Order: sequence, then structure tokens, then C-alpha cells
Amino acid sequence: MLDFHTPLAEVNGIGQNFIAKLKRMGISTAGELLSHFPARYEDFSQIYNIADLIPNQEATIRGQVEEIEGRRAWHRRNLHITECLITDDTGSIKAVWFNQPYIKNTLQPGRLANFSGKVSKSKDGDIHLSSPTYEVITNDRMDTKHTARIVGIYPETRGLTSKGIRYLIKPLLENLEEIPDPLPKDILKKWDLIGINRAFSQIHFPEKLEDAFEAKKRFAFEDLFLLQIYNLKQKSALARKKAPSVATDILFIKDILNHLPFTLTLSQKKSLWEIVQDTAKGQPMNRLLQGDVGSGKTVIAAIAALNAAHQNYQTALMAPTEILARQHFNTFIRFFPEFDGGVALITASKREVFYGHGLAAELKKKQAEEEVRSGKIKIIVGTHALIQKGLDFKSLALVIVDEQHRFGVNQRAELLNRNGALTPHFLSMSATPIPRTLSLTIFGDLDLSIITEMPKDRKPIVTKSVDPKERTATYQFIRGEIKKGRQVFVVCPRIEPNEKIEAPITRLEWQKLELKSVKEEYEKLSKKVFPDLKILMLHGKMKATEKEKVMRDFLEKRGDILVTTSVVEVGVDVPNATVMMIEGADRFGLAQLYQFRGRVGRSEHQSYCFLFTDSSSRTTKQRMKSIVEAKNGFELAEKDLKTRGPGEFFGQTQSGMPDLAMIAIQNPEMVKESREAAVRIIKADPALKKNPGLARKMTEFQKQIHWE
Repeated sequence: MLDFHTPLAEVNGIGQNFIAKLKRMGISTAGELLSHFPARYEDFSQIYNIADLIPNQEATIRGQVEEIEGRRAWHRRNLHITECLITDDTGSIKAVWFNQPYIKNTLQPGRLANFSGKVSKSKDGDIHLSSPTYEVITNDRMDTKHTARIVGIYPETRGLTSKGIRYLIKPLLENLEEIPDPLPKDILKKWDLIGINRAFSQIHFPEKLEDAFEAKKRFAFEDLFLLQIYNLKQKSALARKKAPSVATDILFIKDILNHLPFTLTLSQKKSLWEIVQDTAKGQPMNRLLQGDVGSGKTVIAAIAALNAAHQNYQTALMAPTEILARQHFNTFIRFFPEFDGGVALITASKREVFYGHGLAAELKKKQAEEEVRSGKIKIIVGTHALIQKGLDFKSLALVIVDEQHRFGVNQRAELLNRNGALTPHFLSMSATPIPRTLSLTIFGDLDLSIITEMPKDRKPIVTKSVDPKERTATYQFIRGEIKKGRQVFVVCPRIEPNEKIEAPITRLEWQKLELKSVKEEYEKLSKKVFPDLKILMLHGKMKATEKEKVMRDFLEKRGDILVTTSVVEVGVDVPNATVMMIEGADRFGLAQLYQFRGRVGRSEHQSYCFLFTDSSSRTTKQRMKSIVEAKNGFELAEKDLKTRGPGEFFGQTQSGMPDLAMIAIQNPEMVKESREAAVRIIKADPALKKNPGLARKMTEFQKQIHWE
């Protein structure tokens, strides 16, 4: 008998050819193959008479092979056509396949077989089955895998179709020893879930669609349940640790607020109070600060860092890009010019320090490290360079990470473990508008602070979905804005329409596609549309120094238009930019479009966002209408969750969560129930000693998930 961990190389009937293709999909054991679930199902359960077939119908017939022949197409010698004549008691029909000559060896005349597929109509009016799935029927085997039933359609790879995957999974299920269920019986009973063995059978080979939904519900609940346990255990472990107690000096904070050139909004004040209250405790803070682009999160984080510096503690602020790190560094200098505790910018290519009162210097690597180690510099802003060897802190009390879902958990842990026996407080900031159900699930171990208002002097951004006929007029409007002295962003889609993508795709391949897209747009705008204007280009494959130069040139008005990829989604602050033009807007998630739009409207000037799309589908129009009408990011995020699913919030790599859990997040009731179940288990059995199967599953689950 096989078990869940049996390598596929040891399974009879799975040859090296299949193993290589499955490995490409990250599948190498029996359990991993069984956990490769169908993405959707086709209902071929009803068997039709040939005489009753109609064009464009998806149907299954059962008939006898009368004739079968293969030939080359006369107009294309590399195209092989296989034709089969099938009959039943009511009539006959042809089935046609392309470039599958081996079918002739299986479907020999006289054989009885099922055929499932689309009924097509030829130019002369005859109907035929176009490339149907087939399955030979024998007297001793009427149990089918591919036809005359509900059929699972799987995520595929080149050379391995859904039929091939079903062919491999069926014998696995038949020869697998019983799997111990990781979910306790009382959990299964209370939430009306089926057992794991039945669930595996039903998800791959359901008798009816309800069986498949029942199985998916069970696995989705399991993933959410494990995730909630993970969050609760993280929270519990953190509560047992000790952190620096950073006293809150109310008079000091009031003095800072009085010197700001603006007044904090009510939700900014509330968020700041929650943060400084947490950092005053002896247990580590673990908090997520959410707010729309431009809502003033960085200022709140900066005040918390200044409060820590006032008590002689250090703060590290880590950003995912050098552009964003420099922006945060500049925020400290602009709003707190008299702070003399030392603010450093440390990236792979730069080490700058601001000492207050206009004093700034570039330092060599060793000197910068020494000033951080000695505690002379209290606030250290940077990229991944902050977690490199050699950079040690004297009294790190607060770690702030911007756009935290872009960092892996190990990278965050690197910073949090730099303080010896004491664990620094942790503040995560995100402008990605994440729905509450998603926050509670993915960031369930963090407390939540939300900035709900925008600064009072901001004008609403005029947003318009542009019809292709209005493109020239829009270009003229853009030219008018540039004549007024304003600047323009042009964001390009990741994929051009003519690109064919083989999944899975690597990050490097995405960058190549982005590069192609941005270069083509740059060429078009600089040579054909605006040849008289200064146009800059920015993309992810540039070196950090090149990116920084482009952004500095744009910020200092040495460019009228910046053509860029989604690299500007995070952390670009150019107050003089008033137009955001997004090409291929239908290829971005709503939350991402909202982020792009937030790159303009950051000054007193009226700003505009133009959404260009060539798609005229109803769904696209509906989505564009959502972004045009959106009052805030959180309202929009709820819509995006329903229309595109939660993976869109995290780009191509998504969130590291299992697919079913990602889909299940759209079901708030299931999120709530899984949380309740997790609380019940942890309360009764905190170390999971009474539930060894669940403990083993948790260990496996923790290896799978990654928040990047």
C-alpha cells in the first residue's frame, strides 16, 4: 500500500516522463499529487443519443467505433488529422482529433467507448465531435475516469493534460492506505465536515457537483483552521516574550505635533495613541497600521520612532525598495529638521546620515555600522541592507516594516532578533487596502490600526475610464497639464496581449515581460506622441543606482513624463505629478489600480487618473466603474475580493497561502467559524499534545506558508 509521503518515483505506472512534468508543477509525492485539486468541473454525467446532439453542446455519447483513419492535412504537412466514425442505436457521428495519431492504436473498430466533448458544426452543415475525451468501455470495467461523469479540470502544464492527471490520480486513490484525519472528530461534527479520505475521493471523482463542493469546503476549512491556529500560537508565543518598555512622554509628543505644518486627522491621532500605548508595555507590540495611499502613515510611524529616540532607544524602518526607503528618510528630514538624534539611510548602495539642523553626511560602510552599534544614530531607515551581517544595534526597541506582505517572515525575524533577550516592538504599515476578512486571516496575529481619513487639503482625484476613441483628446489634455508645469506618470501592464505565458512563470520572466511593455510604450510616446517632451523610463530590471537617478530626475522636474512598470505602485511621492495614465488597466487588480492612482493628488493641485483598456467586456466595464466611483480603498478592496479573489492583493506570488484558503477568505462566515474552532482547540490543548495528527499537520503547514 502507498502512503501520503510515498515518492512518485516508487509508484508503479508513473514513468519518468510523468515525474519530470509533475516536478515542474512542484509535485513529487503521492500526497502532493492528491492535493493538486481540480480548478473546476465539467458535467459529462448524462449520456446522449447521437440523434439528439445539437451544435455547440458539451455532451457525452456511448458508441461503437465503426471506422478510424489518420492522414496528413493536404495544405499543412505538419498537421495530422485522426477521424473516427462512431455509431449507436440512433445514428452515427464523426469525431476529429489533431496531431494525436496514437488514438488509432486505442480506438480500434468494434470497440465500445465513451466520447465527451463539444459538438461542432462544419461549413457544409454536418456536425462532429471536436477533439473529444474518449474512454474505452469493457464488460468488466464500467467505472469511468474521464467520461460519463462529473469530470475535474486541473491546473495543467505543458505535455500533461487534465486527462493525464486523472489517469495518475485514480490508481493512487485506490491503492492509498487510509489517511489519519488531522481534524479532531468534534470539529468535523460541529461544523458538518466530511472526513479526509472521503474528501479526497469526492474532490477528484465526485458523483455529483454537490460532492465536489462538500470536499472543497472541508479542505478550505482545514487550511483556514490551520492558519488561525498558527496565528494564535504566534500571538501566544509573543505574549510570553519581553520587550523594551518605551515610556510615553505626552508633553514631548504634543510638542512634536505643534511643530508639524498640518494637523493630524482623528484616525491618525487614534492610531498614534494605540501604537505608543503598546510600545510602553513590557510585551512586544505586533501591530498593522493600514491606511490609503497618502493618508499619513509614515508621519505616525515617525512620531513613534521619535518617542523611542527620546527615551534613548533605536528604531529600524525597513522598506521593500530603495525608492521607498529614501522617501521615508526624506520625510524625517522634511518634517523633523531639528531632530538631532541621527537619522540614517542604509541601502545596498548608500549610507547617509542626517544629524539635525541641516547637517548631513555620506558615511563609509564601517563608519555607519559603528555609529549604529554605538547608539549614536537613533533612527535607521533602509532596505534589506538592515538585516545584513555587520549591522548591529545598541538598543533596538521598535521595528517598522512598510508594505509588510512584501517581506518574508524570516527577513522580519532577522530584525526582531537583533536585541538579545528583549524582543523589539513590531509595526507593519500597508497602503494596500485589504478587506477585513483578509486582514483577520492573513494578519490574524497582528492588532489592527486603521487611518480612515485623508488630509483635509487634498482634492479628490478625477478618475476616468477612457474610450479608445478619446485617446488623442486625452493626450492633448496631458500636454496641457505639462504646459502648466505639471508632470505625468504612465504605468504599463505586465503582459502585452500577444504574449503567451506558460504557467508557472518565474519572477524573472515577469520582469522581462514588464521590460518589453515599458520599452514599447516609451518608444511610442517619445517618438510619436510627445517627441518634443522629456520622457523618462523606469523598470524593475534597472540597477538601484539607475532607478534612484531616474526618480531624482523626475522629482527635480528634469522629466515631463515617467513611463514605468508597477514598480511605482509603492513609495513614489512626487507632489508635482498630477496625471496618472494607466495602460491595460484591465490587467491589474482594483486594489493595485487604487495604489497607482494614489501616486498623484499629493499636493494642492487638481489631479487626474486615466484608465485605458481595449477590452469592451461587461466585467471590465464594471471593474473600471468601481475604481471611478470608489470613495476609499477599503470599499474597493471588498469589491476586488468578490470579483478577482484575494490573490490579487499580493501580485503574482500571491500570499503563500494555499489556494483553497485564498478562495475561502471570500466567505466571512467560514473565516469566523475556523477562528472559533482554532480558539476552542488552543484553549483545550495549547501544545496540541492530545492531537498528534493535528500537530504533525501544523508542522507541514508552517513549512508551506510564506508571507511575501
